[in-house]
Amino acid sequence: MITPLDIQNKEFTKGVRGYKEEEVDSFLDLITLDFEKLMQDNRRLKESIAVLTEEVERYRGSENAVLETLEAAKALMGDISASAEKRAEILLKNAEMDAERIQREARESVERLTEESVKLRNRLNMFKSRFRNLLEVELERFNTLSAELFPDAGNEPSLAKVVAAATNASFPEMPAVATSGADTKTLTNLRIGDGA
Repeated sequence: MITPLDIQNKEFTKGVRGYKEEEVDSFLDLITLDFEKLMQDNRRLKESIAVLTEEVERYRGSENAVLETLEAAKALMGDISASAEKRAEILLKNAEMDAERIQREARESVERLTEESVKLRNRLNMFKSRFRNLLEVELERFNTLSAELFPDAGNEPSLAKVVAAATNASFPEMPAVATSGADTKTLTNLRIGDGA
């Protein structure tokens, strides 16, 4: 590439009818100045292009970073959403398991209380039956003993009626103790000397 110095130092051969040397030199000086100016502008424009190219690359890098950040944010939001859904599912399952456990414990408690109620009712019925049998046995013994000891006491209420009334008053849900017409004698003390 030709330089301003090449233009300045260029020597032309002299001919018979050649150009005037001063005019050629002054024109070459003008061309040299313009060429130097064009070269400076070209250098400055190249530097400017280099700076702008660097900025464009930096912006492209920033754009890529922004896009990567947006993608990462989208992925993070997806992960957070999935995590929240899983957590909600776990909490729901835990609540369902707690509810089932509470229901199971309540059913077991009801069953246990029902069994205890049945056992207590059976024990009460057994006690009433034994007590009734004991009273009947004792009444029979009393009637026999009363008949033997006091054959002439016939107008007083019988002990059987007194015991039946006491039994019915103490255990109203129990069937009434039956009294017979033979139980017409009274004994003032049931347990004198019978060893019971």
